[in-house]
Amino acid sequence: MTQTLTRKQQWEDIVRRLSNQFAAGETLDLDAIIFLIGVQELGQIHREFKKDEKINLMHIAICRLLEPYGYYAFDYIDEQGWPHYKVKDELPPLKAGEQTVLMKEAIIQYFCDSGVLE
Repeated sequence: MTQTLTRKQQWEDIVRRLSNQFAAGETLDLDAIIFLIGVQELGQIHREFKKDEKINLMHIAICRLLEPYGYYAFDYIDEQGWPHYKVKDELPPLKAGEQTVLMKEAIIQYFCDSGVLE
């Protein structure tokens, strides 16, 4: 139970920090946070993205977030600087709630690994 509360508190801290920094205090949802991670991973922070690029940014983020779980492996960076991943293991079928839990856990770990969270 304590672990769950701790993870919940960590998630709320991430949402609060990112919302304050990127959304003028409005609460960012899971998809917005995934998008921001994609932008961070691409490293092209100060530019506008087309609709298809936004989808690709979310894909980059999901691959990066699930890499430590063994689902993806970094492959290469293309000539435009976009990272590419290859599938190592197929994700098991997950219900929507289970997907959300997995992504939140992966995001918490991402921010712990980057030193933003303890």
